[in-house]
Amino acid sequence: MSEVAELYLLETIKSLKGLKSVSEKAIAQITPEELHFRPDPESTSIAVLMKHLTGNMISRFTNFLTTDGEKEWRKRDDEFIDDNLTLEELLNNWNKGWDCLFNALLNIKPEDLLITVQIRGEEQTVIRALNRQLVHYAYHAGQIVYICKQIRKSDFQSLSIPRGKPENHVSPSRK
Repeated sequence: MSEVAELYLLETIKSLKGLKSVSEKAIAQITPEELHFRPDPESTSIAVLMKHLTGNMISRFTNFLTTDGEKEWRKRDDEFIDDNLTLEELLNNWNKGWDCLFNALLNIKPEDLLITVQIRGEEQTVIRALNRQLVHYAYHAGQIVYICKQIRKSDFQSLSIPRGKPENHVSPSRK
């Protein structure tokens, strides 16, 4: 069981690092001003998505195993206000969130995976809590990439196998 648990933790970290990387590669293709682009008033900008992910990570993974993942000090609604942070400010905060997440994950032991933690008062195993966050972060990473593609249109550089070029694609793990 310990080997499977260790593998699960490593694969979770690898998947989360992939989401961070794909988001950052998409963000690198737009201008700092475009971080605040919203296709319509009901849409969310990349800056707001970054701010929300940061707030979520810091709340969820500060004292992850011992306190509710929804901290009293978190102001979730404020995360959805675009306060025109600069690219540097957004990236500094973004990295603080990811650092908090990865530091917490590195401190989880295989035997911790089946213990119960709370998120918004809901009890769940560490496995369920991690899966919940992985899905949540994948959802928002997809939004970030999609918005960047909408901004760049045909100039967007593919982050995976470009359409019509599967024969030229070599997986990074095979290089």
